[in-house]
Amino acid sequence: MEQEEIGPRLGGITTLLSEQELIAFVKNPNHAIEAGNARAVSLSKRYKMIMPPFDFLKDDEIRSILAYIASETKLHNIAPLEVKTDTAAVARLAQPVIKSGLRIELEDFVTIPASSDKMPRTRIANMRPHPSNDGSLYISDQRGIIYKIRDRQVSTFLDLRPDLADFVNEPGLGTGLGSFVFHPEYLNNGLIYITHTEAPKGKPADYSYNDSIEVAVQWVVSEWKMDDVTSPAFKGSRRELLRINVPSTVHGTQDIGFNPDAAKGEKDYGMLYIGTGDGGSTIGKHPELCHSMQSLLGTIIRIDPLGNNSKNGRYGIPADNPFVNADAGVYKEIYAYGFRNPHRLAWHKGTLLSTEVGESNFEEVNVIVKGGDYGWNVREGNYAISSKDLKNVYPVPETDAGSFEKPYLQYDHIDGNAISGGYVYEGPIAALKDKYIFGDIVKGRIFYANVDRGLTDHSIYELLITQDGRETDLVKMSGSKRVDVRIEYNRFTKEMYLMTKSDGKVRRVRNAFTINQH
Repeated sequence: MEQEEIGPRLGGITTLLSEQELIAFVKNPNHAIEAGNARAVSLSKRYKMIMPPFDFLKDDEIRSILAYIASETKLHNIAPLEVKTDTAAVARLAQPVIKSGLRIELEDFVTIPASSDKMPRTRIANMRPHPSNDGSLYISDQRGIIYKIRDRQVSTFLDLRPDLADFVNEPGLGTGLGSFVFHPEYLNNGLIYITHTEAPKGKPADYSYNDSIEVAVQWVVSEWKMDDVTSPAFKGSRRELLRINVPSTVHGTQDIGFNPDAAKGEKDYGMLYIGTGDGGSTIGKHPELCHSMQSLLGTIIRIDPLGNNSKNGRYGIPADNPFVNADAGVYKEIYAYGFRNPHRLAWHKGTLLSTEVGESNFEEVNVIVKGGDYGWNVREGNYAISSKDLKNVYPVPETDAGSFEKPYLQYDHIDGNAISGGYVYEGPIAALKDKYIFGDIVKGRIFYANVDRGLTDHSIYELLITQDGRETDLVKMSGSKRVDVRIEYNRFTKEMYLMTKSDGKVRRVRNAFTINQH
C-alpha cells in the first residue's frame, strides 16, 4: 500500500480512478498503455515492466481487492502516487537481442495435472532425469509435488505436504518447493535434496537477523532418503540440513545442483551448490542484509551434504571453499556472492552458469568464479545502482575501484522482464549445437547465445518457434500473457524441453532449422 516494490504503491489509487477504470486495467494493463494513457505510459517507463493481465478474475473478485485498497487508503490516509508525465522514449542500456533466422519446432510431450483451480493451473519449475538413465523424468510443482513421467504417463512420486506441517506455497512467485536434485550416488544411497518454504513458527535458523525485521518465510534445504531406489513412489526419511530466515516471499532459495561434469575422486564431486537470492531485502529497505559474506542472502553456497563440520553439524564445508579461512562471522559455505536472485544453475564442461533475475533494467547470465562478487545491490548489469533508487542505473564512477564480476550475457528490460535459465545444447540437432538456450519467464521469448571456448561472444539472439508447420509463440500456445516458461534439458538423452505453468504443458524440442533473413 505505501511502499514501492516491483511496481508502484497501490494506496490512494481508488481515490484517483473509478472502479470501472481500475477493473479494466487489472484485466488488460497493456490496453491502457497502448491507448496512450499518460499515467500508465509513464509508470511503465519507470518500472520497465507491465503487470500481466488478470483477465481470469471475475469482476466481483476485483471489486473485493479494490474495496480492500480503498479501506486501507482511508484508514492510513494514503495519498495517491504522484506521477510525472514522461513522453520521452525509453533509453536502451544493453545491446538489443538480435533477430535470427533460427527456429525450433516443438511437439507436445506431456501435460502435468492441475494443482489449483485458479491460474496458474500448475507451478511446474524443475525437471530432472532419473540418475539411472532409464528414460523417466521427474518434474516439480512449487505447490509441493514431484511427479514421475515414464512413457509419457504421469504419476506422483513425492507429495511433500503431508510431511511438512508448516509448508507454504503462497503467495506465488518465490515460495513453495523451490528445487530438487538427485545425489550423484543416488543409485547407491537413495538421497534427494529439496528446498522449500515454511511459515516462520519460531524454528531456529542457521541464518537469522535482528528481530526488528520481519521474517516472512524460512527457506529450508533438506535431504530425503529413499528406502528403496527401485520404488515408483517415495518411501523413506527426511533430515534438515539448513534453514534461512527471509524478510519477504521473493528471491529465495530457487535452485540447487551438483556439478555433473565432476568425476568421482575430484574435489567438486558430490558438492552441493545452493543459490539463494537477497530475499527481497533490498526492495524491502534492508539492503544491509545482503551483499555481505556475513549473510547467506544473495549467495551461491557450496557444501558437502554428507559432511558434518558446519556450525550445525548437519553438513560439511569443503576445504577448498574460497572463504574457508576467513575471519569469524564470515559464512565459510559461500562460494560466490552479490546476487539479487540466482534463479537457475547450469554447468557446461565444468563451468557454472547462473541466471540473475534483475530489478528494473537488466537480466543477466553470469559465469560463476570461486570467491566472485557479482555486485548486487550496488551493481546491475555493467552499471552502478543505489539501494535508495533501484529503478535507475548510472555509469560506474572512474574512482570506484570495486572489483566485481561482469555479466557474461545481459539483455535490457525493453526485451524482457525476468530471465529463465537454460542449458548448453549438446544433442543431435546440428542447428542448436553449442548454443546456450534460455528465455524470458514473463514474455516467453526464447533466446540463445553461441558458446565458444573462451565464452567471448556476448551477443544474444532470439529463437523463434514453430508447431505443426506454423510459426507461433508461447503466449499463443499457453493461452496466457504471462507465460512462466522454464527451459529443461536431459543430459543423458540430450533432449530439450520447454515447460509453461499456466497450462501445465511440457513441450519437447523436436527439430531446429534456419530461414535466411533478407
